[in-house]
Amino acid sequence: MSLATSHAAPGRMGWVRSRAVVGLGTLALLVVLAFFAALCLGPVSIPPARVWQVLVEALTGPVSGAGAGLRERVIVLDVRLPRAVLGALVGAGTALAGAIMQGVFRNPLADPGLVGVSPGAALAAVAFIVLGGSLHWALPPVLAAVGLSLAAFVGGLLTTLLIARLAMRDGYTSMATLLFAGLALGAMASAGTGVLVFMASEQQSREFLFWTLGSLGGATWLKTALAAPFVFALLVASPFLARGLDALALGEAQAFHMGIAVERLKRIAIIVVACGVGAAVAACGVIGFLGLVVPHLVRLTLGAGHRLLLPGSALLGTAVLLLADVAARLVAAPAELPLGVVTALIGAPFFLWLLGGRRGILG
Repeated sequence: MSLATSHAAPGRMGWVRSRAVVGLGTLALLVVLAFFAALCLGPVSIPPARVWQVLVEALTGPVSGAGAGLRERVIVLDVRLPRAVLGALVGAGTALAGAIMQGVFRNPLADPGLVGVSPGAALAAVAFIVLGGSLHWALPPVLAAVGLSLAAFVGGLLTTLLIARLAMRDGYTSMATLLFAGLALGAMASAGTGVLVFMASEQQSREFLFWTLGSLGGATWLKTALAAPFVFALLVASPFLARGLDALALGEAQAFHMGIAVERLKRIAIIVVACGVGAAVAACGVIGFLGLVVPHLVRLTLGAGHRLLLPGSALLGTAVLLLADVAARLVAAPAELPLGVVTALIGAPFFLWLLGGRRGILG
């Protein structure tokens, strides 16, 4: 190695490290701004100074003689804060799951729906809406309040486990079989959903339609607490998957020779993705395009290495979902657009631009 090369290598490493710090720091700042915007903006706008005062008073007590008004405290602490926290969890979990799935499948078009979470959750949700009404009186109040979310989570998780079991042969998980099993069971779940929707009353159909379009409008601290452990499990597991996903990009055989337990990596990835996305879908319905588009955008700025791609996707997914929720509240105020509609309106044109302007991303 020449002297010039030896001096250039540390310089390049320092540049890459600086780029990573600046990129992740910028995304973290964007998350903070988006979170604060979610607390300030809506049909009733509250000045940032008043929002800050409400938050400080909630932690330390009134900071002045008058204090924040009761109306502002209710809006910020009881309505918008749980909504923003749930939105942050859903955005981070969905985008991170998309990045992991694209790494596991080695396919930039992969998204969390490939493992059957969304179709299974939708089938269980509509079954609860249409058939579970007679059970509400027998359920404890807490379970009755989150019955739809629990049904959706269980349905999505069971569908994923069944798909994973069908894809396993002699201790080996075939990703092609997993993909086809996911498509087949997804179609079956969609057919079952169609039958139940046909049986549903008009009110039940409207409730299910609103759920499938996605919304944070029903966010509560209870829903947030139920979703948080599963999304946190996905967030905590992701750094341990990064090295294996980088190796897997070279092929399963190469990853195995590099010391990666490929089968264990795939199983853990599928399980944590199913838990995280299942909890997100259960909490707020189906949010489209987030898990597909956000990882691509992070790759364009931070590169394809999963040590940066995974945390970057979680941060950007949080910011995008929070800002999309703000837009959903403001565009048709005082009415509220479904969140899934907003993310599709943002994500679909961007993805078409990506396909048209950067064809190399698909190989």
